[in-house]
Order: sequence, then structure tokens, then C-alpha cells
Amino acid sequence: MSVQSTTHLNFRGDARDALTFYQSVFGGELTLVTYADAHAAREPSEANQVMWGQVAAENGFSVMAYDVPSSLPFSQGENAFFVSVRGDSEAEIQAYWNKLSEGASVIQAIGPSGWAKIYGMLKDRFGVVWVLDVLAPYDAS
Repeated sequence: MSVQSTTHLNFRGDARDALTFYQSVFGGELTLVTYADAHAAREPSEANQVMWGQVAAENGFSVMAYDVPSSLPFSQGENAFFVSVRGDSEAEIQAYWNKLSEGASVIQAIGPSGWAKIYGMLKDRFGVVWVLDVLAPYDAS
């Protein structure tokens, strides 16, 4: 079993530019999934914004980002990042979730989603937002 922790940055319309910049600094592969790609656009003007993006370099650098939809509150500097814990074992991720959720506010209950075998989001008792998931294979069709 393995698990990774990656900083997940939050933007309002600037995620693509930020990730492109970080790729220019650190190298690596840039991956972008828009709200349109995922058939999840709630506002037509946000369809080409980033629902999930990542820069991953062979040197170990990794950062993820997304554009917070206008339906959710966002203030640059507040809720500017999540800690993302991604694993390959549903049991392992569920165990982390169970421990982190003690005294936490659940934002998205852990369970299956359209892009992950399991996915959940919570704000722990210290105010840190955690995203835990086990990715499902991505099918762009």
C-alpha cells in the first residue's frame, strides 16, 4: 500500500494559468480536466475552468489545483489550499478518514464519486481542509 500527500491549491478562474506557471518553474507533466470535460459545469461561463489539475515532475514535485465554482464562497487567502491524501487502497484511505473525522466538519461525505472509487472532504478540528481519495481510471470519452 502507498499513500501520497499533495498540496491542493484553490483559485477562482486562475488555476490553469497558475499550473502552467508552476510547470514552467518545476517541469513535469501538466494534466487538466475542465468542468466541461467532466460534464460538471453548472455555469456556462465556468465550463472551461479547471475542475482538477496537476503538475507532477519526476523530481518529486507535485501540486494540484482547481477553480472554485462561483456557487461556493472563495476569498483569496482564505481556504486557499487543501491537503490531498491519495492512496491506492480504499481500506487505507477509509481508515485515515475515520481518524481525521474525529471532531471534524464533513464537507463531502466519503463515498464513490464520478472520478474516484472513494472521495471525501472534511475540515479537521484545527481548521485544515483535507481531501481523501482513491482515483478510478480516467476515461475522457
